[in-house]
Amino acid sequence: MSEIKMQRLEADIQEPFVVFIIGFRINKYWKIHKWLSVQRAFKAIHKELDTNPDIGCMGYEIWSGRVRLSIQYWRSYDELITYARDKSAAHFPAWFEFNSTVSRDGDVGLWHEVYMAKPGTFKAVYKNMPPFGLGRATQLASKKVTKIVTTQPNL
Repeated sequence: MSEIKMQRLEADIQEPFVVFIIGFRINKYWKIHKWLSVQRAFKAIHKELDTNPDIGCMGYEIWSGRVRLSIQYWRSYDELITYARDKSAAHFPAWFEFNSTVSRDGDVGLWHEVYMAKPGTFKAVYKNMPPFGLGRATQLASKKVTKIVTTQPNL
């Protein structure tokens, strides 16, 4: 387990990046033959991302349960799309199999969202946490906290 960082830290990235959220939902647990293939593909894709950092994925976090979710951080949208469409990579055959066999009856749901960010358009703060999320995918740094001053209206 990673060391907990007690200080207040922020993700420090000075380049544009992409946040990609992808996941699937098991709608019918008893149809294991449907969702197990999706789970195996999910694992294979993440293993491929781990072993090939040149693909463009800077890091990710995964959660499991009825909804399986991965939040991924990519260097660019072009690298994400290039990977998704690469017929020799783990994603493309998994996507093809899902669309041709699993997606027709609603037993398993699938979704993804893509967000593009650049410096000055995001905030990622961590306190009493091991490196996590964008902070694990990039760098963590101490930042000066700006005090917010509010005034009360005269009543």
